[in-house]
Amino acid sequence: MSANPLIDPPGLIVAPSGATLPATARPQITIRGLCKAFGGAPLYRDFDLDIARRSVVSIFGPNGCGKSTLINLVAGLMPFDRGEVLFDGKTLRQTTIGYVFQNYRDALFPWRRAIDNIRYPLKLAGRSKAQVERRVEQLVASFQVTFDLNRYPYELSGGQQQLVSIMRALAPEPEVLFLDEPFSALDYEMTLFIRERLQQVFIETGTTMVLVSHDLEEAVWLADTVVLLTRRPTRVAEVLQFQAPRPRDIATLSDAAFIRTKAQALQVFQREVRKAEGAHS
Repeated sequence: MSANPLIDPPGLIVAPSGATLPATARPQITIRGLCKAFGGAPLYRDFDLDIARRSVVSIFGPNGCGKSTLINLVAGLMPFDRGEVLFDGKTLRQTTIGYVFQNYRDALFPWRRAIDNIRYPLKLAGRSKAQVERRVEQLVASFQVTFDLNRYPYELSGGQQQLVSIMRALAPEPEVLFLDEPFSALDYEMTLFIRERLQQVFIETGTTMVLVSHDLEEAVWLADTVVLLTRRPTRVAEVLQFQAPRPRDIATLSDAAFIRTKAQALQVFQREVRKAEGAHS
């Protein structure tokens, strides 16, 4: 999905007060004073976050803290009450984004063949037929597609449907790719395959990716930066960096830095859960 017609070191970037960051160091996404309430109860209140370009950022936190809501607000799928979101200094309408939904069955157009779902954002952007076909061929090669893309979504397995959803999101070569728990409904074999393919896409293109995950191991393994959230009203509890080289593989899971980062994230998560339990006791 494209927002048009519908890093530098990864992590948070902080400039000294009054300083101007050079263009190469400015964050890809700047969130300032974000506010969102439901039924009068605040979910986000004056929420600030910077996400660096050419980074993979995982969003992790307790149930109900608004992880998916956060990327929906930033991606323009849900209006916020107050605040500002900029993409490299531009508005959402001036930025090409991709979005991979958790529910792939509802995300694809059932009346279009899989290949036409992938072509859709390219045609919407006014690409020529030759440009469309060239881009589709690149994606097919990159994701090692072996199934028939001339079939309709309902004729494909769940993993194949999600793969088509990811290819469609990447088709217009987005500046930022949002992924909302993209593996939660997939079997383990397909999860491992798509994780590896997304990692390869990042290595090849440097596309900034923002991932919501309920799986801590997955959140750390994929990311350069893990943003840990509190319970509502939600704020950033802590930001952890994981600088393991890519490509990462199964050996990364036993790496000392991975184990340390995962343990730190779990400690923060448990601390926030205990705080919430204490507040309600």
